[in-house]
Amino acid sequence: MTEQPSHADRVRRVADLAEDVRVGMLTTRDGDGRLVARPMAQQEVEFDGDLWFFAERDSRKVAHLRADPAVGVTLTSSDSWVSIHGTAEVVEDRAKARELWNPWVEAWLPQGPEDPSVVLIKVTARGAEYWDTPGGRIASVLSFVKAKVTGERYDGGEHGTADM
Repeated sequence: MTEQPSHADRVRRVADLAEDVRVGMLTTRDGDGRLVARPMAQQEVEFDGDLWFFAERDSRKVAHLRADPAVGVTLTSSDSWVSIHGTAEVVEDRAKARELWNPWVEAWLPQGPEDPSVVLIKVTARGAEYWDTPGGRIASVLSFVKAKVTGERYDGGEHGTADM
């Protein structure tokens, strides 16, 4: 019987998968209760349960967060997927903005980190679910072929959940 990973191992696994993904989808809820998702660039490579994003103060996403801080963030690479749920807050911290500032952000917000229109969004993860296919597409195809040949259920790789 395979030993189940510990809580700490699952959280570390989420962190390992999350830190390799630069752009994710941030999902908020609008005033009518509809889910709205948009691509956002993660700003901290080291995932510690918090995700940081830049935004403009008057943007629709900031208005959504001020009305309802519950969010979802999905991160995906060629062989892994992470779904994070948590709460978000708008943060006005010029020192943190300067710390996280980079050319990628400057392409979207050329006014710079000191401009009052620039704010940070801090997502605090409450939990996550992940799927990982070590070996990528080739391993997935081999697993699929094996399942078809043997009649056994497809083993898509590692799957787990973690409360943060």
